[in-house]
Amino acid sequence: MELAAFFQSIIEQDRCAVVICNVEHEIIYMNPAAVQRYAKRGGAKLVGNSILDCHNEKSAEMIRKVTAWFAESADHNILYTYRNDKENKDVYMVALRDGTGALIGYYEKHEYRSPETVEAYHFME
Repeated sequence: MELAAFFQSIIEQDRCAVVICNVEHEIIYMNPAAVQRYAKRGGAKLVGNSILDCHNEKSAEMIRKVTAWFAESADHNILYTYRNDKENKDVYMVALRDGTGALIGYYEKHEYRSPETVEAYHFME
């Protein structure tokens, strides 16, 4: 089986929203969590649109600056962007690169800091 199917399944099962953009800032993929999270803004219909149109001008400018930084060096791959106290998470932008190291896009990574509330291995009881 092709490895890409495994990677796609990982992203689709993630409970965090994953929105992948190409270097032209076009949304090329949204996982089910992202479609649900951004349903009021259009959900899956956002695919094909510019991520910059989903942000205010200040945020759009920061996205442009981060992607320019990613493009400067193959060593520039992840950058902390902000803390969301309401949702208890840290947010990062992550570079996506091809096999040669060339920048092909980016995504936003959400890391929630709340402890899990489900009992470990709860199905085994």
